[in-house]
Amino acid sequence: MSEAVVTDRVHVRAPGKLNLFFEVGGVQEDGYHDVASAYQAVSLYENVWASPSDDFTATISGTVDVEGVPADDRNLAVRAARMVAQRIGHRGGVHLDIVKNVPVAGGMGGGSADAAAALVACDALWGAELGTAELHKLAARLGADVPFALMGGTAIGTGRGDQLSPALAQGRFDWVVVPSSEGLSTPEVYAHLDTLRAEHGISVSGRAPDVDTGVLHALRAGDPAALAEQIRNDLQAAALSLRPELRAALELGERSGALAGLVSGSGPTLAFLTGDPESALELQVTLSAAGLEALHVHGPVAGARVIG
Repeated sequence: MSEAVVTDRVHVRAPGKLNLFFEVGGVQEDGYHDVASAYQAVSLYENVWASPSDDFTATISGTVDVEGVPADDRNLAVRAARMVAQRIGHRGGVHLDIVKNVPVAGGMGGGSADAAAALVACDALWGAELGTAELHKLAARLGADVPFALMGGTAIGTGRGDQLSPALAQGRFDWVVVPSSEGLSTPEVYAHLDTLRAEHGISVSGRAPDVDTGVLHALRAGDPAALAEQIRNDLQAAALSLRPELRAALELGERSGALAGLVSGSGPTLAFLTGDPESALELQVTLSAAGLEALHVHGPVAGARVIG
C-alpha cells in the first residue's frame, strides 16, 4: 500500500454492549470457557481520534473514571493500532485520543469498543482499505468482544463469544444502566463462578452452551416484555457474590418499573430493561433519586463507524 496519509485526523465512534443472555459452559483445557451470548450494541459510545505520529501513543479521558486505564501497549486500542500497522507494513505510528463514556471494567465492553474504533480509525487514516472480513480477523485476535464492537446491532456469539452471527431484532429496546465506581475483574468473576459451581455440585460438562430460542423470538418480535422473561446471565451469581451491595440496587430497579434487571456481562454494571422510552426515563429518575448514577440507553445501534 502507499505510505501516503489519506487525512490528518480520523474520528471513529464505537458502542458499548449489553449481554441480554449469557450462558457459560465449563472451563476448557486452555483455561477459557465456552459461552453462548446474545449481544446488543447500545447508545453509550467510546470515541477515538487517530492522528499521524512517529510512535504509538494514546491519551485517555472521558466522562467515566479512567484512572488506571493504561495508555501503553497494555491498552487494547494501542495494540489494535500496532496490529493494523504490522498487517499493512506501515512504518510510522499513530496517536490515539480516546474519550471514554462506557464504564471501565463494567461488563459493557468499553475496552473492546476502543480496540474496534482503533482498527477502523487506523484503516481509514492510512488508507489501508482492509475490508470488513480482514478487520474482523484482527479483532478476533484482540479479544472476544472486539468483533462485536465492530459489527454492532444484535448478534449471537458462541465459542469464546467471538464466533458471531447477526440476530434479527425489530424496533428499539430501552435500557437503564447503573454503573459502579469500582470495576470487577472478568477473570476473577469467571474463577468465582467455577468455585460456586463446584461448591454446589453443578456440572455443565457434556453440552455446548446455547442461546434459548425464546430470546431470538422476543428480539425478532421487538417485544421487550417477552425478552424480559428470557434474559439471563450465568455470571450474575458470581458477580453478586463478589459485590453483594449490588443486590440492593438490582432489587430497587426491578420493583421500580423495570421489566427485568441483570448484571451486564461480568459486571458490576447493572442493566434494566424497560417497556419504552418514557418508562426508562421514569426509572432513571427513581434510581437517580436513590443516589445511583443511572443512564438511559437504547439498542440496537451500529458498530464502529467513521464520523464526519
